Amino acid sequence: MKEKFLALIAAVSPADHSLSGAAQAHLDDLTKPQGSLGRLEEIALRFVQATASLSPVINRKKICCFAGDHGVAREGVSAFPSEVTPQMVYTMLSGGAAINVFARHVGADLAVVDMGVNHDFPDHPVLVKRKVAKGTGNIAAGPAMSENEAIGAILAGAALAAEAHDEGYHLLGTGEMGIANTTPAAALYSVLLGVPVDGITGRGTGIDDERLQHKKEVIKRAVGVNAGLCTTPLGTLAALGGYEIAGIAGFILGAAACRVPVVVDGFISSAGAVVAMKLCPVVADYLFFSHLSNEQGHRAVMQAIGARPILDLDLRLGEGTGAALAMQMIEASVKMYNEMATFSSASVSEKDGE
Repeated sequence: MKEKFLALIAAVSPADHSLSGAAQAHLDDLTKPQGSLGRLEEIALRFVQATASLSPVINRKKICCFAGDHGVAREGVSAFPSEVTPQMVYTMLSGGAAINVFARHVGADLAVVDMGVNHDFPDHPVLVKRKVAKGTGNIAAGPAMSENEAIGAILAGAALAAEAHDEGYHLLGTGEMGIANTTPAAALYSVLLGVPVDGITGRGTGIDDERLQHKKEVIKRAVGVNAGLCTTPLGTLAALGGYEIAGIAGFILGAAACRVPVVVDGFISSAGAVVAMKLCPVVADYLFFSHLSNEQGHRAVMQAIGARPILDLDLRLGEGTGAALAMQMIEASVKMYNEMATFSSASVSEKDGE
């Protein structure tokens, strides 16, 4: 299994920057003042580079929402009990969650992936069963999982991305569901990015001041207890992460290996992206960070990795909701690139020289 993990990382190549000149020339030739469509032009250029095609295509989109439970929920870090995780998965399977609404709105298919929920689900067309275990260990007392379990979750996520590529999807998105998962996400950021726990830890499901302070103390305890295991990105993921976070990291690695861009959702999905970037830095070429989460600390994370999210709507739900909405902006940028007339082909006068 370790050999497959190393092969996955080795399979990721940088985006094709040799196309940048031709793509930028095309963008500059579109019937508009150069740069006047702002970040949409930047998005289109990055999409061309990632897909290694001067004729980019987005015909099919898919969001995978990874679900898992967390032993650290027993520490009282969430406003909701762990039982809400499977309840929300059932809501997604019935089509009634926010991510279902937004996925339908943007025309994206949705898969709900059970990576580690403490519940046995019946078969369902939208459900993908990739359970590694029924929830992680309590990170405040020891590691979340073994390295082999982390690798298994990564490989499962990567396989889903490869399958999506084979099925003809051109743009993928991440989402997650897991009560208490802002706690392992914050712990991962603290270690992998060196961000202080007090600055990175937010209210998650809406906890009060007293419980927020307790949550910070739990995260500090988790980082301290597992310090000896956090010597590599993989070791840190295994010690402090979650099965859904590991699945997201693998999904990103697998998509990048297939040159399929990925839209990253909010605070927890970004933790999976940071893990993937630490394991294989060039995956950053394939990532579009969808939105700036209202969860405290996400801005610091984005600054630390040099990312500029597409949207800023004060979202903090997760599930892939921000990723779904940002897909529309990415699709609009690709349509602009492909469908606008150019000065070279249209009877439009260019700007006079000075």
